[in-house]
Amino acid sequence: MKDRDWISFSSKKEKARKTEHCLFCSSLNVLLNVCFYLCVLAVAYVLLQVFVVTSFRIPSDSMMPALWPGDRIWVDKCSGGARLFDLWDAAERKEVLIRRMPGWRDFHRNDVLVFNFPYREGRWDSIAMDVRRYFVKRCIAVPGDTLEIRGGYYRIRNMQESLGYVAGQREIAQLPDSGRMGVAMECYPWDKRLGWTIKEFGPLVVPCKGMLMTMDGLNCLLYGKLVEWEQNRKLYADSRGDVYLGDSLIRSYVFRENYYFVGGDKALNSQDSRYWGLLPEPFIVGRAWRIWKSVDEDGRIRWERILKKVE
Repeated sequence: MKDRDWISFSSKKEKARKTEHCLFCSSLNVLLNVCFYLCVLAVAYVLLQVFVVTSFRIPSDSMMPALWPGDRIWVDKCSGGARLFDLWDAAERKEVLIRRMPGWRDFHRNDVLVFNFPYREGRWDSIAMDVRRYFVKRCIAVPGDTLEIRGGYYRIRNMQESLGYVAGQREIAQLPDSGRMGVAMECYPWDKRLGWTIKEFGPLVVPCKGMLMTMDGLNCLLYGKLVEWEQNRKLYADSRGDVYLGDSLIRSYVFRENYYFVGGDKALNSQDSRYWGLLPEPFIVGRAWRIWKSVDEDGRIRWERILKKVE
């Protein structure tokens, strides 16, 4: 082979090597860019889920007709303030400190709320957040309200607005006072001396943060679990009606949190505040906003419910 032919061959080989190197570098850059943007999308998705909006599936009919079994809903977290807490400790059923980010609106009456159930499975003696159980119910009373149920219908003192799903309450109103098979008439606080039922209930003051309340035997019965949850100490009343928090005699108590009374629209088939009491605000995930997907029991999409606003 002549010298010039060798030089030409070497030059072509070098060019081919450089071309392969450029192609490798270009492919590597594309791969790195794809990985980078996938990481950005993953972080954005996590931040969106934690701080802005998340999704839940409706498993039961307790909120019909507003929500049907098989509805997938978007839950607005940011308007009321997203929660921050140690998820791993909560999953291990440890006590967690829940902080809420600033929001631009309070939770209102008739909002449909998604929340962690305030009692752990098999435990009705104390309030504790169960991070594995989520409920969806309508807000009936907000902090500071005085709630009553009269003839099956919800009433807030000094207010005239309709609360909840009126047709569902009408079904309760039509029940005989003795009830009927399959419907539990007795309700919170499960004390026959009060005689409260799902037709005749209250009055019940819904505590708000900073509210001062006299502590007597009745209020110990109505709010004892709330006080015990806030203070992590036992509250009880003796035979004379004196109330003790731990070893200390107390005459009044200032609440540290806001509370809500929530109810299912299908009132005949709903495990709600009528039966288990008041909902602490830190347990609220957010406000149900829109239905983004709905699938019936046969797996067919209910197109008429897609992007329907939850009202």
